[in-house]
Amino acid sequence: MSRFIVTGTDTDIGKTVFAAALAGALGAHYWKPVQAGLAPEGDKETVARLSGLPASRILSEAYRLTTPASPHLAARIDGVEIRLDRLPLPDVEGPLVIEGAGGVLVPVSETLLMADLFAHWSLPVILCAHTGLGTINHSLLSIEALRNRGVTIAGIAFIGDAHEENERIIPELGRVARLGRLPRLPALDAATLASAFRSGFTLP
Repeated sequence: MSRFIVTGTDTDIGKTVFAAALAGALGAHYWKPVQAGLAPEGDKETVARLSGLPASRILSEAYRLTTPASPHLAARIDGVEIRLDRLPLPDVEGPLVIEGAGGVLVPVSETLLMADLFAHWSLPVILCAHTGLGTINHSLLSIEALRNRGVTIAGIAFIGDAHEENERIIPELGRVARLGRLPRLPALDAATLASAFRSGFTLP
């Protein structure tokens, strides 16, 4: 069964767009357990618009926070307590794509990091990384943090313009599979995204 967590080396690198493409390709359910920030739209709405999935496969968040910040801070500002017992895996049939918030070591609460949550769920992770300057360090640190918690890494997905050396050295040093690269698309919609994903990726 194809069930994956999609995370990133940082925020705003394109992991929601990748998650939409992956969920659409798998015909999966999509779940963003903690959404922090709703303007101009939440990630659930972005995935609904770009994945081509029926509305029934876009699951509601466990926490939908208004403040665009780290989940632990957004929850504090919104007067909400994020609790692990309110974050069980959805009971759905078939493939599932779960999108994390921010990077691997972003705090979900005062005591829980995203990587700890991934370890709790025991699902393989796909790490999204941009292709440009700084990505080697960010990617290898993220891989190390996941491995230190016993999280299985299904592979790394690059996002951005082609960079042959970065796309070679990170999988080699990190000992992870290179799944492919998603270019920045000048016209981003469900059709162009699905086409780019089919051309650029081999699913694990």
